[in-house]
Amino acid sequence: MAEHRQSKKRRYVTWAVAGAAVVAGGGIAAQTSMAATTWPAQKTFTGRAFDTCTAPSLSTMKAWHTGFYGAAAVYVGGKNRGCAQPNLTASWVKSVSSIGWKLIPIYVGAQPPCQTSSNPEKLTASTATSLGTSDANDAVSKASALGMKAGSAIYLDMEPYDVTNKSCNDAVLAYVRAFDKQLRAKTYRAGFYGFTSSSAKAIATATNKTDLPGNLWYALWDSKNTTTTDWPWGSTQFTNHSRAHQYMVNSKEAHGGVTLTVDRDAWDAPVAITG
Repeated sequence: MAEHRQSKKRRYVTWAVAGAAVVAGGGIAAQTSMAATTWPAQKTFTGRAFDTCTAPSLSTMKAWHTGFYGAAAVYVGGKNRGCAQPNLTASWVKSVSSIGWKLIPIYVGAQPPCQTSSNPEKLTASTATSLGTSDANDAVSKASALGMKAGSAIYLDMEPYDVTNKSCNDAVLAYVRAFDKQLRAKTYRAGFYGFTSSSAKAIATATNKTDLPGNLWYALWDSKNTTTTDWPWGSTQFTNHSRAHQYMVNSKEAHGGVTLTVDRDAWDAPVAITG
């Protein structure tokens, strides 16, 4: 999402620097590998989704429910969340869900130590694991307070960074593993948003898959509404409703007579369980 997680200005500074309802499938073993707890059935959405920095008003969501989009991503928390969320309440979640919208919770957690942009929260090698755990607890708390129940997927937002910097990449993966492990301990599914050139690549190409996310939302701005034909990694990875693709950003468009600027996503992955 062009404006997504960080403010629009911070997002593009980061990008410029980095430029140098069934439970089944390839990601499921990772998602539900913890013992004991019986997992709620996964709620999956397949179709077109949008994301924008501030959750739209209820009236806008009603106007936009024309059939073009079926899901909307919302920023539930994180110290690096770039926009205020005056509309995003438990009442709003209940209302838009009753209309028929599926919701995709995003959490803007700690960012890589090798990013040059300023962020309120950055991880380090020494804090990666503890921050991952505490941020996951916060993400679950925020999502739960909005009425997003156990079994929901929460997508961790990781902005671009230099994945060839081994110490930085190792710290990021340690953070992600701790975050995902704690999500699953709370019975929430682990998702990840990142760029095919960096953060998503780090997840998809990691040799050790332990505690990495089972659902991958990749940013590749090629204007292709697909999760398959431009998938850049092995065809057996993140199969059976575990992929999403942000394919267009800053799209100014009108639905139901209301104009909004959004990022477009092709979605075939789990969403929040509400209602």
